[in-house]
Amino acid sequence: MHCRLKILFIVYLFCTGSISAQDINFSQFYELPLLRNPALAGIYKGDLRVTSAFRNQWQTVPTIYQTQALGIEFKMTPGRNTDDFLSLGLQLTNDVAGDSKLGKTQFLPTLTYHKYIGGTRNTYLSAGFIAGGVSQRFNPLALKFDDQFVNGAYSPLNPTFEIFNQTTINYLDVSAGISLSSDFGYNHKFYIGAAYFHLNQPRVAFSSSQDIRLNKKIVFNAGLSLATSEYHTLILYGDYFAQGGRSQLQGGIIYRHNIQEYENEENLALSIGGLYRWNDAIIPMVKLDYYKWALGLTYDVNISPLRTATQFRGGFELTLSLKSFLNIRNSSLEKVRCVVDF
Repeated sequence: MHCRLKILFIVYLFCTGSISAQDINFSQFYELPLLRNPALAGIYKGDLRVTSAFRNQWQTVPTIYQTQALGIEFKMTPGRNTDDFLSLGLQLTNDVAGDSKLGKTQFLPTLTYHKYIGGTRNTYLSAGFIAGGVSQRFNPLALKFDDQFVNGAYSPLNPTFEIFNQTTINYLDVSAGISLSSDFGYNHKFYIGAAYFHLNQPRVAFSSSQDIRLNKKIVFNAGLSLATSEYHTLILYGDYFAQGGRSQLQGGIIYRHNIQEYENEENLALSIGGLYRWNDAIIPMVKLDYYKWALGLTYDVNISPLRTATQFRGGFELTLSLKSFLNIRNSSLEKVRCVVDF
């Protein structure tokens, strides 16, 4: 296939549904819980968490992917005489790829309820919902078509018989999930969860003559935090998801050293570790927690069949987050029990 046809081929597949559109996925997936499972919203110490992410992928191949995300979580207690919590959230994402600017923008509010079910443990059963608007689009003006090449020479003045009547589609997307979180032993914590994305299987074809649906996605999540000493913690994350006949497994192990820690949300810590996306990438990571702020950086070392074109290079991913308590009447700071913090 000629280079000039690569982007056209991608757009064509999107239009005809010959392939299954896959969801956005970040290497630092643990920093963006709303994209993993809406029931994981609010599993942190604090009332407010805001996380931004930027990903720049595959700069060595013609089709570059850039993805941005912003997640907001707000946690409150539904009443004075309960250990339950309620989380409200909003997930925004935007990604753009290639000369055609093939992209997707999502605006997804979330609602999660955490029901306290533990005796002496901080055990919570959580149910979450995420639903909102999605817009997909591409720009055909920058594309080159075979009939614009005359005697092997391309000219944008040459007419093309390719016609695109629709370059933007908008639809509603609905997903839901559940999770169980608790603590055990000496400051050990865990959570497990499952989610069902795209419950309504929205239509995603650019062509009105095609009834192509966004494939449902089943996700399983797990996280484990083991305090090995007063200042050291070992954290493990894992996800498995299946969508459109394809499946993916990703996970990682992170070592966290608390340099300075206080009773409230403020702390100073350094984390290092590695992540792995099955048959796709090996991902070293580093993270700095500076009181209410956290900065994370990863780099994908590509090991997929695309590694020849990428020369084993994937891309950088940067996350910046803020986590804090708020001076409000129903702040979780005043609660005896707290949702498990990761």
